[in-house]
Amino acid sequence: MRTEKTLSFQTEALIRQTIRTTLHNKMKSLDEAPGSEIIRENNNREQESQSETSHNKSPLLADPWKPCRRSRATVKEWLLKLRCCLGAVCGIEWYGYAALGVFTAILSFLMDLSVTKLLTAHRGLYMKLEGNSLLQFFCWTLYPACLCAVASSFSHNICPFSTGSGIPEVRTMLAGFKMPHYLSLTNMSTKFLGLICTLAAGSTVFLGKVGPFVHLSTIIGAYLSNLCNLIQANNKEKAGGEMLVVAAAVGVASCFGAPITGVLFSVEVMCSHFALRHYYPCFFSAACGALTFRLFSMWSGDEESPQALFKTNFPAAVPFYSLEILLFAFLGLLCGAVSCCYLACHRWMLQFTKTNPMFNKMLTTEKGLYSGIVAFLLASLTFPHSFGQYMASKHTMKQLLTSLLDSRQWSSQSHNASLHLGPEALLEWSSSGSPVFLPLAVFLLMKMWMLVLACTLPLPAGYFMPVFVYGAALGRFLGEGVAYMYVSSTGLTSGLQWASINPGGYALAGAAAFSGAVTHTLSPALLAVELTGQFSHAVPVLIATLLANALARSGHRPSFYDALSIGKRLPYLPSLKKACPRLPSTPVGQVLAAILVKLQKAAGPVEVKLAVNTSTDSQIPVVDSHESQIILGFVLRAELLMFLRHCESEALEKHLDEVCCIHPTSVLLSPHNTVQEAHSILRLVGAQTLFVADRGRLLGLITWPEMKRILEDLSKEI
Repeated sequence: MRTEKTLSFQTEALIRQTIRTTLHNKMKSLDEAPGSEIIRENNNREQESQSETSHNKSPLLADPWKPCRRSRATVKEWLLKLRCCLGAVCGIEWYGYAALGVFTAILSFLMDLSVTKLLTAHRGLYMKLEGNSLLQFFCWTLYPACLCAVASSFSHNICPFSTGSGIPEVRTMLAGFKMPHYLSLTNMSTKFLGLICTLAAGSTVFLGKVGPFVHLSTIIGAYLSNLCNLIQANNKEKAGGEMLVVAAAVGVASCFGAPITGVLFSVEVMCSHFALRHYYPCFFSAACGALTFRLFSMWSGDEESPQALFKTNFPAAVPFYSLEILLFAFLGLLCGAVSCCYLACHRWMLQFTKTNPMFNKMLTTEKGLYSGIVAFLLASLTFPHSFGQYMASKHTMKQLLTSLLDSRQWSSQSHNASLHLGPEALLEWSSSGSPVFLPLAVFLLMKMWMLVLACTLPLPAGYFMPVFVYGAALGRFLGEGVAYMYVSSTGLTSGLQWASINPGGYALAGAAAFSGAVTHTLSPALLAVELTGQFSHAVPVLIATLLANALARSGHRPSFYDALSIGKRLPYLPSLKKACPRLPSTPVGQVLAAILVKLQKAAGPVEVKLAVNTSTDSQIPVVDSHESQIILGFVLRAELLMFLRHCESEALEKHLDEVCCIHPTSVLLSPHNTVQEAHSILRLVGAQTLFVADRGRLLGLITWPEMKRILEDLSKEI
């Protein structure tokens, strides 16, 4: 009996093993069959839906082996309830916009705090060495040189994409091209630490933080967009692009506490096509960032209340006379002319560093050494006991701008002994005892070529704030000259007549006009008003900025950011158009690559399988026949996989048009259409594929990767 039972048990075990093996082989064959990807996706979706349903029904997790099951299930249930409550108020993406503004403002405040500590330490060490000029010289020069060398070497070794401004790359990404290496956390941390070192070098290197901070805000926005998509999975591509556009506005708003300027900057610089749906998210997130930045500045003790970043005391009764409008217009033309010289020098320097063998080698292999040498040279020229005494070199960027925006006339010191200025405004500018016109003139002449040289440093740096301060110095120089001529012509030196001319207003208009001319934007006019709160000078500031832009834009001259995009050969069409106006008019047929994969409507499973294995496109064109090449439309890749699975399961030889739906093409381009027209249509239709046909015959297709290749090939001809 025992023997019979043992044999029966063995027989049952053998049968069970045979059944398992058979089922396993069948499942394996199904996995290897064409179209199995869709089956696996459906199975995964069913499993996910079943797990979600079972989790919502039961407070316990499905995996009994994990620790703290009840606690984890309770937390997850509360998170689900919180998501439902938040979603009932507004969309999840709006919480992402608020978080973007808050996080970016916190990063901006932490960066300013760190830079202030480093600058204070440098100044304290310099003052302790008072009496020893040699040690003071080494302290003044080696400190920024070492910081720049560290910033350049750190950025190059950890993440080479973190150098520079970042705005040209962000504009290219917002134009539709994918550059994932510029949105990594490694790039974010490297750029943040490198930018702290750059700003801690002080006004000797004369670089800012606006551009890199826009890039940092974009990286934060990309990760918050992914988080919102995980919580609420709908319209992923649209939400991601919208978050990047919002991040561009938040970057500026968190630097200056100017939300309206941030939105206008995002419209002008960052996007060639700004959708109306972006306005509300941009203003909301920028307001959150600006408010958070100002609150942190108030809580740290820098300010008594959330107010303008730069305090000014312009006269409110008569801010300017009507005839001074002509002087502001002349200032705008002057700033436009000087900006043309600056942009020409900048383009020449970019070309020189690429063609000169020595500079090219150092910028390729010895970036840290090059940054240290250039920083040492700039610091030597700004040493307070040499040329630095004529350039207010002890002032930081913020102190320079604050002093230049002072409403009192510096030149009145030599005319009216009864009028005393505070030492904070004039001390550094008149430390040499010379008239105020000499240090302003030396500052303008020296900082012009020094800033051009500093722009070649391979480290994280911003270039907007330096030109903003330079424009303020240019406006201050004109304002002091007007005040001096006014007193000389009238012969009156009482305080009332001196108060009628406000050089600080000219400095404000010059800052907006020059920076607007360099970047080819009007947002600096609004930024100047928001930074100071001086809405009384809104009209002259806008007039000066408009005239400066008109002169700088004449002749299709590229802006500062356009020159960087052209130098880096980025596929950004507006920049390439300014470099070569005829380039966007190139016909598509001249640059279109030959189409590799296409199907005829009578294609069988063999041809379809070859096309699926060869191409990775989501839309594959369908023609009438390979002989006629008449385009009928396109078929989706998912439908082709279903077609292969259908043929495999039924073992039938069917044609493509009998099973799959051939979708008609919504947009059909001609080979005579220009690259600019194709680029504009591609932006409007999104991620779709554009087909190019001549009299119905298919010639090729255009996608975003193909458009990127076309623009890169065209940029090589510049």
